[in-house]
Amino acid sequence: MLNILQYIFQFCKQNVIPFALILPALCISIAGDSLIIPMRYDREAIFSGEIWRLITGNLAHLGWPHLLMNLASLMLIWMLFGKTLSTLTWAIVALVSSLFVTVGLMLFSPMTGWYVGLSGMLHGLFIAGVFANIANGYKLEYLLLVAVFAKLFWEQWYGPLPGSESLAGGSVVVNSHLYGAIAGLIAGIYIWITHKTTTLNIS
Repeated sequence: MLNILQYIFQFCKQNVIPFALILPALCISIAGDSLIIPMRYDREAIFSGEIWRLITGNLAHLGWPHLLMNLASLMLIWMLFGKTLSTLTWAIVALVSSLFVTVGLMLFSPMTGWYVGLSGMLHGLFIAGVFANIANGYKLEYLLLVAVFAKLFWEQWYGPLPGSESLAGGSVVVNSHLYGAIAGLIAGIYIWITHKTTTLNIS
């Protein structure tokens, strides 16, 4: 019994970030519109003082298909890169990416009145993870970087990827992906430079 409890504790400790995103997102979706509406990014409400929406807007979703699609993406990102960075570093990247998404929408996308979803933040996590692996010598990640930048280019020029809106169950705010990706790029470059500097100092 003790071994099982120790295993559960270690599992939770190693996966704090996914749990910290999944649990509140699930709670908001279970509550439905009674919680989704006061939690979502809402431009006018934020200007009226409801600043929590800058964070919680990333955790609210259009519906269960939208939520499950984003949670599947989160788990894939975690499987690929979860062990690459410390829990604290991931927490900082997640927070910064979240704020880049919502503050970016406020400053540069004034026509977007409201927004929900993890996808913008996930772009930040993905790109930061790719850079962390590149810093550790993984060459295949360059292809992943090219792929995500190609996706962002497509979305900015042609709109959402075919089928993405039907999967999500509503409109896709592609600028959220761009703003999250910018946060991930900044974090990723910082991670890469820090790793290289540390490596040079050790050698």
